[in-house]
Amino acid sequence: MAEAASDMLAPAGRVVMLSGASRGIGLAIALRLSAEGYFLSLGVRTPTAAGLAAFPPERVLIHRFDATQPQSAQAWLDATLARFGRLDALINNAGILRPLDLRSGDEAVLDEMWAVNVKAPYRLIRLALPHLEAGGHGRIINIASTDGKRYRDTVSVAYAMTKHAVMALSHAAKFAGWEKGVRVTALCPGAVDTELVASIPGVTPSANRLAPETVGETVAFLLRLPNTASVAELVMNTRLESWI
Repeated sequence: MAEAASDMLAPAGRVVMLSGASRGIGLAIALRLSAEGYFLSLGVRTPTAAGLAAFPPERVLIHRFDATQPQSAQAWLDATLARFGRLDALINNAGILRPLDLRSGDEAVLDEMWAVNVKAPYRLIRLALPHLEAGGHGRIINIASTDGKRYRDTVSVAYAMTKHAVMALSHAAKFAGWEKGVRVTALCPGAVDTELVASIPGVTPSANRLAPETVGETVAFLLRLPNTASVAELVMNTRLESWI
């Protein structure tokens, strides 16, 4: 009996927008997707960052994107469409972590994290959704966190609040685009071995953290899944916990 043809989506010709791609998880994702053959539009605060020099300019657009500046989202999307003429996936990776608890710290920290971690992906999804719907196989991946699935008292309450909000945003986007083929995943890694977590008290030891490349490989897999295989949430924990 002949083997059934795979219904996985091929990377060829597909265009992906990825925020926060100059280092850490974002850079690892970008390198993996570039190797797969996607056209990439990388939104970064510093387009001249050293880590971006390796990308082939004929397949990769590097554009300034500042998550705290609403107008930069539209400018980035416009530049992507002008360059590639289509959009197939949006990966909201840009994020920040600042310490804050209920007894100490400045509330401005919460405002800063809310702007970057929640409002920026919300804004990009709203702008990108019509273009993702147009192809019938649009994809949105929001890089959330295991801290969006529970609360630990060693974690910044502001960070946990924003990542819980990203989970809600992901499900809202799933419902908004479902009928036109858009599938949305909230990807929730535990501690990833990047600068973001290096100085946090009580963080998972470096040897036990996820490699950024592991997250990149997971994103590549999610982008290939067909419309009939929706993964609403994917938790990648680095520690043993009772329910995640």
